[in-house]
Amino acid sequence: MSQDTNYDTFAEAYNAENETSLLNAYYERPAMLKLAGQVQGKTILDVGCGGGVLSEELLRRGATVHGFDASQAMLDIARRRLGAQAQLKCADLSEPLPYAENSFDDACASLVLHYLQDWSAPLAELRRVLKPGGRLLISVNHPLLYPLTHQGVQYFKTTRYTDELEFDGQQGSLTYWHRPLHAMSDAFARAGFSIELISEPPYSKEAPDELVPENLKDRDAFVSFIFFVLR
Repeated sequence: MSQDTNYDTFAEAYNAENETSLLNAYYERPAMLKLAGQVQGKTILDVGCGGGVLSEELLRRGATVHGFDASQAMLDIARRRLGAQAQLKCADLSEPLPYAENSFDDACASLVLHYLQDWSAPLAELRRVLKPGGRLLISVNHPLLYPLTHQGVQYFKTTRYTDELEFDGQQGSLTYWHRPLHAMSDAFARAGFSIELISEPPYSKEAPDELVPENLKDRDAFVSFIFFVLR
């Protein structure tokens, strides 16, 4: 994907963290799967599939899964995980996608769009490859996350920023684009999508106690990601 984050440099560490972390394994992924609902018999596109953890669960639930990612290292991990069960390709969401029109019942874009400055072409491509009536499930950084964690910044200004994080003991840089909520909904509308649902879910009650910070143990939810179901 044409963005500043290069997952190839820390793919194995990120994948290890993704499999077990509170934010991924017990918050984002359960929420995305709940929104996906009954997937038996559906053909689903995993957008920015990474190491294939979401694809694996969709396959287990009876979906036919196609996935793509811009990181070859992440795709290598996904292929080790999934084998021939899913059809995986190296592709960039900011460029035309290698799929025919009306190919998928649903598409899941987990924590992908916030890496891109321009959503117009990616959303248009995702709408093109969805079947009529198909759904696009999206999770992105919550629009309040950037102003809450970077004091003094402007909420209403679309802004590029970088976080230095640690994944399974290895340092990695993630560069995002903050955009206010209205900019997200405007982009969805311009691409021809209607918003069916906005979700700000709690983390899973199955999260191990040691993964939940003390300041979150008395909460049902917290500001991290926001989820959309578009049609």
